[in-house]
Amino acid sequence: MTSAAHAPGVDLDALLASRLRRTLSGSVLGDRVATVVFDVGHSQWTVELDRGRSRVRRGAGPEPTLIIRGTPSVLADVIAGRASGIHAFLDGQVTVRGDLGLSLQLDGLFEDGSPRPVSFPRAQEVLAMGIRTAYLEAGPADAPPILLLHGLGATNASLLPCLSDLSRDHRVLAPDLPGFGQSAAPAASYTPAWYAAWVEAFQHAVGARRAVVLGNSLGGRVALEAGLTHPRSVRGLVLLTPSPAFRRLRQLVPAARLMRPGLAHLPVRLNHRLVVESIRGMFSDPDRLSTSWYDAAADECVRVFRSSAHRVSFFSVARQIFLEEAHGRNGFWDRLAGLEPPALFIWGDRDRLVPASFARHVTDALPLAHSVVLEDSGHVPQFEHPEATMALVRGFLAELPAS
Repeated sequence: MTSAAHAPGVDLDALLASRLRRTLSGSVLGDRVATVVFDVGHSQWTVELDRGRSRVRRGAGPEPTLIIRGTPSVLADVIAGRASGIHAFLDGQVTVRGDLGLSLQLDGLFEDGSPRPVSFPRAQEVLAMGIRTAYLEAGPADAPPILLLHGLGATNASLLPCLSDLSRDHRVLAPDLPGFGQSAAPAASYTPAWYAAWVEAFQHAVGARRAVVLGNSLGGRVALEAGLTHPRSVRGLVLLTPSPAFRRLRQLVPAARLMRPGLAHLPVRLNHRLVVESIRGMFSDPDRLSTSWYDAAADECVRVFRSSAHRVSFFSVARQIFLEEAHGRNGFWDRLAGLEPPALFIWGDRDRLVPASFARHVTDALPLAHSVVLEDSGHVPQFEHPEATMALVRGFLAELPAS
């Protein structure tokens, strides 16, 4: 019987060794110290990353940073650069446990210098507003740019379905917002205005002025603020269940003022199972997604929360959501009517975090904006109804005036 390690036509020993003959210095992983296990079921290989250098050995050591599982042929294609690991993850051909952000950065690490399809994501880093910002880029470099902004507690991985679809004919840029994922978590206000200033700085840093900005949840709120404060930099807005200022429950504001983000410096240990249940609660039908996706997302949340700086960032953002003024000169709903860029709003009729009832208030403020409520959908439509969501997004993009 042929073992998985020696499946016909697949020699992972030779393939890994050949791809690890070069240094990693100068890449986004140049300063990383990590152990990555590739698991094909009957055999495992451990890749050790150590500040710009790497080596491979047979077997799996204790407590690896990341475990990537798949069939020998799939992993061979990914390691050889013939397939995208991110696309394989989305297709369910690869599962990930541990550092999900690292797995996204590994995509393309083992390439041999041959040209890769432009739709394959590439991990990058840039300084924007002085903040080290990690991001994925995919698509033709000269195509219309589109910026993807994730939600509270998430990372750019939550927008992979959008990146995969749009990279066919757009230059797609998917950063980890400051304070989240692989990006730095500076001491800052983390208000929508602060994030909007960072968005414009990021656009300048990567050469993506006049981009369409697509945001989910918190990312939608940041996208709206970018459109309100820097309309010349934003060609259009796609808002997936964006989190607006609360119109009700304003009695919670005094309590939110008392909750100082600095308290998050205290150690917090998240329970993986409870995080999984929390994520499942964001979907109308949680069983539409595989267990492996929930595990990967929960692992990443638990990992990021080990950083006290990132915990403070999370609580700073959550606090700002409660504190944002709804009405008045600086109130969100009174300012919204002045939004200039064309906008598409997509809501979920079973969203427990941002109720679809906000749709009518958006229509009152922006009667010319597109607003769609998806049936049987929760807070993350790009994962729960990817085809319907991307059909709406592409229809909107097709109607936008040329840049």
